[in-house]
Amino acid sequence: MRNGQSGQASYQPRRIGIMGGTFDPIHHGHLVAASEAQHVFDLDEVVFVPAADNPFKTDRHISLGEHRYLMTVIATASNPRFSVSRVDIDRGGKTYTIDTLRDIRLAYPHDELFFITGADVLPQILQWKDSDELWKLAHFVGVSRPGHQLDMSGLPEDGVSLLEIPAMAISSTDIRNRVKAGIPAWYLVPDGVVQYIYKYHLYRPEEAQTISIASIAGDCQDGSGARSYCREGADRHE
Repeated sequence: MRNGQSGQASYQPRRIGIMGGTFDPIHHGHLVAASEAQHVFDLDEVVFVPAADNPFKTDRHISLGEHRYLMTVIATASNPRFSVSRVDIDRGGKTYTIDTLRDIRLAYPHDELFFITGADVLPQILQWKDSDELWKLAHFVGVSRPGHQLDMSGLPEDGVSLLEIPAMAISSTDIRNRVKAGIPAWYLVPDGVVQYIYKYHLYRPEEAQTISIASIAGDCQDGSGARSYCREGADRHE
């Protein structure tokens, strides 16, 4: 049902947040930012989109996409307004925001899209691939810590909003370094994600990631890894 059809209820566009990232691993800072954006912008749903390969992160090895996808599913499973999309991972290759938004637009053709990202990257958008089209596909929400100053010159005023969130000194880099050094990562990421990291020996150079994709999928089926919601999360937006 759509607008203009007499005698039938009009379709009410939903407000969909999109949070892309490497999520290697996803942590509480990501989740707090998504939750704040959902509340402030009255979003019906926030879709997390793990990247296949970040073209700007060429200085380190990135964990397998399946690992990062399943950690994101585990981290978001308890929030009914959170979901996870495989569009970038399944597309493969380098992940560019324009490709993500085009694919999400196909999945949500009549809804309002809000792309959630760190405020510090907003000035770089003008150098992103097909930047002129980005503003037509989504409204950009720049997440920043309280008191953070940002140069918004050159950005369309009606295409960008800033959102202050509680300061959380958590980063994926720090978590990886802690695990590598044998320092506990509990309470920096959701418990299930910590368990997943240790089970698959992620971020430990002396313990190569030799786990096959088939064995990861097997964990989803038997409930021993990412539990029974692995496949549920994958199916939600395919």
